[in-house]
Amino acid sequence: MLRWYQANTAGVEFPSGGANPNALAFDGANIWIVNYSTGDVTKMRVADGVNLGTFAVGSQPNGIAFDGANIWVVNGGSNTVTKLRASDGATLGTFPVGGFPSHVAFDGTNVWVTNGSDNTLTRLRASDGACIGTCTFPVPAIRPLEIVFDGSNIWVSNFGSGTVSKM
Repeated sequence: MLRWYQANTAGVEFPSGGANPNALAFDGANIWIVNYSTGDVTKMRVADGVNLGTFAVGSQPNGIAFDGANIWVVNGGSNTVTKLRASDGATLGTFPVGGFPSHVAFDGTNVWVTNGSDNTLTRLRASDGACIGTCTFPVPAIRPLEIVFDGSNIWVSNFGSGTVSKM
């Protein structure tokens, strides 16, 4: 159970381990930081802010999700998503997705990626990154961006049309 505790609102800052940090994921013990300009992610222990490693992913990474065992990082500049083992940051695979992917969500079985330049979603099986059946789905709006799973449906924010889509 999460609890809110009063704290010093001034906050504490830690180095991100890379340049231009722009997305975060929590794996239960560590924060994973996406470093856009350096094409990598940093694993930081939340207890004390210690850098546990920085791991190369792809060009212009900008989205990240945790699936319970692995970290998935969207690489917008290379139209791929990279799967890292959360325990040690080892690369388990890099998989092609659509044009200029930006964000990722996990639904318990699959990883979903928004593809902004071709207005689609890509679905990959989380266990191995494989495309099973239909892998690309059109989004009925312009430039899908953020994505979340609500337990039943995938929701997508459509940056270019001021709408959200329920898939």
